[in-house]
Amino acid sequence: MEILTSKWMMIAYTVITFGIILLILGKKTVHSEIIVNAPKEKVWKVLLNTDKYEEWNSVIKSVEGILKEGGRVNFIFHQEEGKSYPISAKVRKVETNSLLNQFGGYTGIITYNHTYTLNESDTNTKVIIHEEYSGLMVPFWNPEPVQKAYDRLNKDIKKRVESLES
Repeated sequence: MEILTSKWMMIAYTVITFGIILLILGKKTVHSEIIVNAPKEKVWKVLLNTDKYEEWNSVIKSVEGILKEGGRVNFIFHQEEGKSYPISAKVRKVETNSLLNQFGGYTGIITYNHTYTLNESDTNTKVIIHEEYSGLMVPFWNPEPVQKAYDRLNKDIKKRVESLES
């Protein structure tokens, strides 16, 4: 019974409690929306044509892999000037002309669940980039640079698709 009240057990309880609190608090999101003056099929075609990203995409470069369910993709994420990171993601779900869902990160530390969603009304398409983060490191992480990168990416998508429309 002494072991349950020992100094080491108290430290263990504290560490476990702190870990549980971090897991509960360790959730953040980024969200970006833009209206593209084109049907969603045109937006989808640009989004999935990773071979052309170098021509227009200021955020995602050097894509390797195929965007299909169960597939893996590796790319370089240009978060901001001078800061680029290699990213690996598993493609969870693809709904043609509507949804692309990818997941990655380090389980328990920091993971992301990333979606591109296309919603069409009339001849316009709303492009939604949404990413949810969870894990022990999330409370200590600032998502603002990623938010800015996704806002920039949405502008890139709009510019590319609309330039192809004219």
